[in-house]
This record gives sequence, C-alpha cells and structure tokens, in this order.
Amino acid sequence: MLLSREQTRLDMRSAYGDSLVEAGLKYPQVVCVGADTTDSLKIRNFGNKFPERFFNLGIAEANLVSVAAGLAMAGKIAFASTYAAFLPGRCLDQIRNAICFPNLDVKLVVSHAGLTVGPDGASHQQIEDLATMRAIPNMKVMVPSDAISAKKIVHTSVHTRGPVYVRLARPPSEVLYDDTIPTEFGLGKGNLLREGDDATLVGCGLMVSTSLKAAEILREKYALNCRVIDMFTVKPIDDELLEKAARDTGLLVSVEEHNIFGGLGGAVAESASAHYPVPVERIGVSDVFGESARDEELELLLDVYGLSPAKVAKRVARAAEKRK
Repeated sequence: MLLSREQTRLDMRSAYGDSLVEAGLKYPQVVCVGADTTDSLKIRNFGNKFPERFFNLGIAEANLVSVAAGLAMAGKIAFASTYAAFLPGRCLDQIRNAICFPNLDVKLVVSHAGLTVGPDGASHQQIEDLATMRAIPNMKVMVPSDAISAKKIVHTSVHTRGPVYVRLARPPSEVLYDDTIPTEFGLGKGNLLREGDDATLVGCGLMVSTSLKAAEILREKYALNCRVIDMFTVKPIDDELLEKAARDTGLLVSVEEHNIFGGLGGAVAESASAHYPVPVERIGVSDVFGESARDEELELLLDVYGLSPAKVAKRVARAAEKRK
C-alpha cells in the first residue's frame, strides 16, 4: 500500500482534474461548476472534453453553490470547485440551505486549504473549514493525503449519495500510496499506515506525511514505536479504527493543518470520549491566524506553527511521558 520514503511529489489538483475527466467519461450525469479558478483547480480539461457540462460562473461563489444545487435537483452529480477561502468561506448559507438541507448530490472540491497556500496570508489561509463543514447535517468531509488518494476519493464521492466536501492542498505532496496496489478509500474509513504500540498519530492531508516522518524521529530519538493512521474521512470518522488504536496504544494524537478546534482533533476527541476514553493530544493551528510565506518558505512556516516533523515528534514524546 505505502511507497518507500524515497518518493516523488505530485499535485493533488492535477489528480482531481484527471479523475473528474474519468468520472465524466463513465457517468454522463457528472457536471462541473467553477468560479474563475478553473486553471488553478485543473478542471479546464473537463471543460475541454465536455463543454456542454462545464460552467465557469466567474468570481461569484454563492452563485456557484446555488447553480450546482439546481443542477443536482435536475438529476446531475454536480462538482463545484474553487479555493477553500471562498468555498465555504463566502457561501455558508447557500451550502447549508441549498445543498445540505435537501441532501443534494453536490460535491464541493476545494484547493488552497490550510497554511500552505503561498504568499497570500491569513485572508486566504482557510483553517476553519473542517469545523464548519463537519457541523452541517448531511455533509460528508474527506481530506486526501496525496495525489493517489485524491484521485480515488473523487471517485468515492461520485458514488456517495448527498453532499461531500473534499479538501485538497495547494503544493505538490509526497506520494504515499502505490497506485498499482488496490487501496480502499471508502467513506467513513481510515487507513493504518504504520504499526506501533506507544502512541497513535492520526493525520489528514499533508500532515499524514509529516506524521510518518515524525514517527521515524520518535523511534530514533525517543525510542517510541508509534502507529500512524491516515484519517482521510473526517466525517463520518472511523470509530472502529480509532477505538482499536486507543485500546492498543493508550494515546491518540491528531495532526492537522487546521485550527485545533472543531476539525480532525475535535472529531478524534469526540470519538475517543464516546467509545474508549484515552488522552488526546491535538496538534494543529492553535487558534490563531496564519502568516504569509513564499513557496520556498512553507516548511519554515509549518515549523513556526509546530507542524514540522521534529516539533510534532517532540509534542508526541511529551504527551507520552505525561501519560506515564
């Protein structure tokens, strides 16, 4: 399932564009709606292939959601895409009332989520979207960790009834999965990527790769053998997998490029408290806004916010010691 640590980096957005074309070829009811970010979201190829099923509505995100809802009411599977800062940022009312309340087949696939969006700063760093989307009834939330999982999650969303929110990262990400080996990315599931019995790191998005690197540091520097889970479905979360991890390791650590309130950390804590209470350490953005960073500075930016492998490992080691 996993590749070796000597892997290349691929773009989740390109994987999304490719999988959307594949879905369009297979299912004529698949349509795509964009908001003047069609080139950045890599959905131009879908428009070139299916011009009659592609709608670029310009910088009008609330209208984008409403049009997607109308297409879904007409029997289409509507994909609506732009940056996470604008969707859900500018159109929560439309998402709640036009899509989720009637439980329509609209798939919101966004990019540029979290801190790693480039030099645009806090106004474009969406760090509260998982919390917002999790709280709305009928909405499902999925976060790919690499290009392979992004492609498969798009196909999963096609077969998932009702609204789905898919959160993509902007920068190219390390390829974690081997595309030649079948790996399931079903709704409500997570994937166990590394065994361990001292603690469990539960990551999503780019932080899955970070968690794997942190687990190596924990083994080498702190003599801790840590389990790593790719929790690509944040809602509904994989309670069974988390309960087993809680029973086996006694410590759950969430790692996310998101506010520590309401996102993956909140979901993990809720699951643990309901099924097998153990200490939960939440690692993420500590309820502050982000700062600008150019592409070559993104690793430094993540380190500043405690999301580098070394700082994640240090937090896990401290939590493990405190548990003792």
